[in-house]
Amino acid sequence: MNHQSLPLVDISLIIIYLLGMIAVGYHFSKKNQNTEQFTKASGSIPGWAIGASIYATFLSSNTFLGVPGKAYSGNWNAFVFSLSMPLAAWVASKYFIPFYRGTGEISAYTNLEKRFGAWARTYAVVCFLLTQLARMGSIFFGIALSLQALTGYSMETIMWVMGICIIVYTVLGGIEAVIWTEVAQAFIKTFGALLILFLIVKDMPEGSRQVIEIGNLKNKFSLGSMNWDFTSSTFWVVLFYGFLINLNNFGMDQNYIQRYHTTTSETEARKSLWMCVWMYIPASLLFFIIGSSLYAYYEVHPELLNQLKLEVVKAKFPNLSSSELLKQAAQLKVEDYGDKVMPHFMVHKIPVGLMGLIISALLSAAMSTISSGMNASATVFSIDIYQRYFVKDISDKSSLRILHTSTIIFGFLGLASGMAMIGVKSILDIWWQLSGLFAAGMLGLFLLGLFSKKATNQAAIIATLIGLVVICWITFSDILPSEYDGLKSHLHKNMSIVIGTVTLFISGVIATRLLSKNSS
Repeated sequence: MNHQSLPLVDISLIIIYLLGMIAVGYHFSKKNQNTEQFTKASGSIPGWAIGASIYATFLSSNTFLGVPGKAYSGNWNAFVFSLSMPLAAWVASKYFIPFYRGTGEISAYTNLEKRFGAWARTYAVVCFLLTQLARMGSIFFGIALSLQALTGYSMETIMWVMGICIIVYTVLGGIEAVIWTEVAQAFIKTFGALLILFLIVKDMPEGSRQVIEIGNLKNKFSLGSMNWDFTSSTFWVVLFYGFLINLNNFGMDQNYIQRYHTTTSETEARKSLWMCVWMYIPASLLFFIIGSSLYAYYEVHPELLNQLKLEVVKAKFPNLSSSELLKQAAQLKVEDYGDKVMPHFMVHKIPVGLMGLIISALLSAAMSTISSGMNASATVFSIDIYQRYFVKDISDKSSLRILHTSTIIFGFLGLASGMAMIGVKSILDIWWQLSGLFAAGMLGLFLLGLFSKKATNQAAIIATLIGLVVICWITFSDILPSEYDGLKSHLHKNMSIVIGTVTLFISGVIATRLLSKNSS
């Protein structure tokens, strides 16, 4: 499909959706006259709206595209990530929400300076901003990959159009525009996913029963090996990884911490977190079901699978002869085209009129996460970098101008990050690796400060350095030359946040005891 063949009705729906998002930003711009309103919405948002907003941030285009791609290529192993959420939410609602609401600090990282010094705050801020750029980049890339197949426009063009729309409504309306657009996006994207599943199953010769039969036959519903093996993506690796990433999301990620302050009370903040969890788990399952259903669909329509493989090879090697294309297509592994199956199905099987709706759902999946990332990054930059190191006594008007400017800058940096990712195999894999790398040291340091009351600044520095060495060893040791095989980590890379966080916390506790013994 090329962009000329996208019917006018579908193009109209997409334009209406994009203009609607900008209109929301314009509506809230009238209220958005100070930093309190831009960053906290003056603490006036109901808990249910915050819950839907957090859910929308979680359910990004990485979920919309990456999860069906994972389920198609493998099984439901990655769903264990979602199953870890309730335990992380329990810890967050018991310890993190009261802590942040008690401090009153809009930045998640101000307290680290009070606890361990300026270095700790700066370190966490840098980790957070890198995580946001990785997240925004992977989402820009994921959505552009899909919409390129659906519309024929280049990935760069799609990123530019979407990026500018997000920047406009986020700058105009601040956190309130972000939250209310996300409430709308939460429902649009969930409806879009249900519609895709309905269209897949409706077109199966024997309906849902055939999907289940093929899935069982090919072991598509497995949650992964239950062996205590940490070298591959077993059930336990994803469970521990998911628990700590979700703990980091709920306890250290400015996107979520900021929302705790926008509610009317601590009780409402807790409700919003649990609402997100109970919305996200079934929604996540829905996308795994879509992936498994697509696998069954392409099994019973092999002509479509062959067509998809040829399109993937042609996109990579446009100048090959027909015989060479067929040869290359036959050699493709399932992970080479897993992420491209859903866009391919949408191009060839979604009827006119519904395509615009589905593309709007895809856009909403991407835009919700990117807009909150821009707003959170701008808030952190303004409070933790600009006002901390450059201009301490700043007027509210100047502060608002800095927030607007930095929102625009982080929007374009996220866009650049997305363009740099063009060519990666799995969106979900690249995001998981980058988030684990940046989040591990940050979470360990925060937990040390919160739960080890005696931990000192010196002990925290030692622990962070040890934690970073361990994280880098697990993440990068596979690039060592073969003569250093004995030094390589055989752990799965998702274990970097698990081992890194635990190592940092335990090192901090031990260092505190040793240092206190020496001083006494």
